[in-house]
Amino acid sequence: MTGPAGEDRIRARLAELGLTLHGPHLPHDPLDAVVVHGGVARTSGQLPRIDGVLLFPGRLGDTVTVAEGAEAAAICVLNALAVLEGALGSLDRIVRVLTLTGYVASTPDFHDQPTVVDGASRVLADVFGEAGRHTRSALGVAALPRGGAVEIEVVVAVADDS
Repeated sequence: MTGPAGEDRIRARLAELGLTLHGPHLPHDPLDAVVVHGGVARTSGQLPRIDGVLLFPGRLGDTVTVAEGAEAAAICVLNALAVLEGALGSLDRIVRVLTLTGYVASTPDFHDQPTVVDGASRVLADVFGEAGRHTRSALGVAALPRGGAVEIEVVVAVADDS
């Protein structure tokens, strides 16, 4: 599952796309960033953080634009990939992205949550190709932890590490 000279195939694809994994940003105790069980790995919710700094705080329909929200969602899913890599040892163990759940802090009259969460879905499709296609929910919520505009959770199917 590795590319030339032992380079990880998915890491090479991330570099080709100009994408960086800025995490992992681990959750507080007693939570785990990832739980792997029965060939499935599920992440805890990931916020749009780079180097510990929360980007795009606020709510969609108020202080955060749809474009900023989509960028935040992309950062969230890259952070999800960072914690998955930490738990799995290599992103090449991911054989299929199963589902993505996106939470969008938004005003009651904001209804474009799917466009915001598309930022995360596009990253997964670009990185994993057909294996990155997934089911999804895009939910509007009143508030998210730390004042984040977007939070993303990912569930993937995982190959054995043998």
